[in-house]
Amino acid sequence: MPKQDLRWGVRRRLEFIEQRLFWEGRVNRHDLSEAFGISSQQASADFARYLEIAPANATYDRSAKGYVRGPAFSPTLAEPDASRYLAHLRLVGDGVVESPMPGLSFMPEFDVVPGPARRIDARVLQAVVEAIRDGREIEVSYQSMSRPEPERRWIGPHALAWDGFRWHVRSWCPKTVGFRDFVLARMSAPSGTRRGSGDPGTDKGWHNRVRVIIGPHPGLSEGQRKAVEADYSMTGGVSVIDVRTCFLWYFLRRFGLDGDAASRRPQDQHVVLLNRDDVLATFAERQDV
Repeated sequence: MPKQDLRWGVRRRLEFIEQRLFWEGRVNRHDLSEAFGISSQQASADFARYLEIAPANATYDRSAKGYVRGPAFSPTLAEPDASRYLAHLRLVGDGVVESPMPGLSFMPEFDVVPGPARRIDARVLQAVVEAIRDGREIEVSYQSMSRPEPERRWIGPHALAWDGFRWHVRSWCPKTVGFRDFVLARMSAPSGTRRGSGDPGTDKGWHNRVRVIIGPHPGLSEGQRKAVEADYSMTGGVSVIDVRTCFLWYFLRRFGLDGDAASRRPQDQHVVLLNRDDVLATFAERQDV
């Protein structure tokens, strides 16, 4: 049976087999039966079907009482995703989930650099998400850094935004008559709602993008330069990244590009901004981001 003709449930089980073979090198009928609640006979049939599709990917090992990854293994049903694997480890490290990645039984020893906990009130997030869904404005208590005490404010949220360190709520602000980023953790006590007065489609900071071009620091050695190119998935010595205008400041600050990166030591600043004039022009032209 061609792989594109597989029923959804069957395909999930065959993808489980392939994922186990790729990441852990072995899998058996018990693993499949336990994961999907199927009989041993069904598991045997699934292994037979998988081997019809990818005969070189697994061989039966009698001593292990299961299948091991073949020397000519090649992903057939789904390309393995390293980013997804590592993202799951980060979720474990942050205490969001506790188990290995779904479909796997082993999790390597690891840790993540700790940071200060940013506590977000679930009731606030619920109110924000509902307002986004319904196109409504909500009233919240907000602590800005420009005022000593919190104030009650109406906002018209239309998107959530993660800047690499904290969550923001992209919102229409009736008070300033413009779109703003509000830090989600600084919101509290959501109360009433009302019809939205701002059109999210006119939020230029959200919808407009700027191309940011980065490359290795010119002071790096040839070997170091190649390492940086690989680290940042560069092609021809550059990486071109489309950034929402309202994210531009966060992006530059996160990668140390908010100042003159080329003047810093290459050991400390691995990449530099190659289209600095274009990026600075975007800052000059933007209204509110």
